[in-house]
Amino acid sequence: MLAPFSRILLCYDGTPEGQRALRCGAMLARQLQAETHLLSVLDTTCWSSGFGVLASMNFEIDEQEANKTLKEGIDRLRAWGVVATGHSEVGNAVGQIARLAHFIHADLIVVGHQPQGAFARWWTGENHASLLDRVSCRVLFEVANNR
Repeated sequence: MLAPFSRILLCYDGTPEGQRALRCGAMLARQLQAETHLLSVLDTTCWSSGFGVLASMNFEIDEQEANKTLKEGIDRLRAWGVVATGHSEVGNAVGQIARLAHFIHADLIVVGHQPQGAFARWWTGENHASLLDRVSCRVLFEVANNR
């Protein structure tokens, strides 16, 4: 019998929610002996107003931070007994997650989520429903508990 999830995409941004999602995804991947991919996205949507030298300096700093976050995630997974292929992407996070999930034929995507009020989510443009609309696999959200 095949495992229900043979290819798992873990999305990691270094936040506490991302760390919990990484741990949860690592446990699943190890238990199911699934092929594991780790994605760190450098979300460039906040740069729409920047240009010139300042924008390129910010990009280099942010790109270094994204690579550092990816390495941290890979190292954590290795410590938990999970070998993962790392991917670092640039662009809109939802779009990049959906694109990579399709490319690797993921069975499951694991992401962390920080609940916000409806207005804040609308204002920042974060819309997990759009991720659900863009992928054909299961999505597991590790939700922060703010209590």
